[in-house]
Amino acid sequence: MKKFLQMCCGLLLLIPLVSCESNPQQLTALRPNDVILAFGDSLTLGVGTEARLSYPAQLDRLLGRRVINAGVSGEISAEAVRRLPALLDKYEPELLILCHGGNDIVRKLDQKELQDNLRRMVETAKQRDIDVVMIAVPQPNLLISDASLYAELAEEMQIPLLEKALGELLSDSQYKSDALHLNAQGYRKFAEAVADLLAQNGAL
Repeated sequence: MKKFLQMCCGLLLLIPLVSCESNPQQLTALRPNDVILAFGDSLTLGVGTEARLSYPAQLDRLLGRRVINAGVSGEISAEAVRRLPALLDKYEPELLILCHGGNDIVRKLDQKELQDNLRRMVETAKQRDIDVVMIAVPQPNLLISDASLYAELAEEMQIPLLEKALGELLSDSQYKSDALHLNAQGYRKFAEAVADLLAQNGAL
């Protein structure tokens, strides 16, 4: 009986270790002076509202950390691959928030090429020891849902992925300025969802 109790106690001690290993913190904790680079297209730039109400600007205020808005309206992923390295070298961010691909999807460009370009962007950041968070972009179908390539790539690259948030916001008229962009309230909700993801993955 004594040996049985000792064995049970040993198993109980192992439970928290298993739990910790199955839910590792994937991101480095952000220090007060760390820089975050929000990289993307018009959804990052904040088309549909004022610059001070874009999601990076609102995230900056939510986190109390510098969030740089590196959004370019109308940009496709092939252009983004070329633009990203210089920005990473200039700002030396601790974290890259990657929200890209909407223009590729809308223009019906090759999604394999989009996935390859996103992979190259993630690799470019990781080569500089910069953490990456990716945001899934929805496809404009009858029922808005994330393009599957984002989940596939996030699993492959082992990076946190914000899923469904954009699709849900763009499905609700109170949060969007047009079919493809959010309004100030929508960008606020988007910033809150990004902040929640960072907290869940150990950055905050």
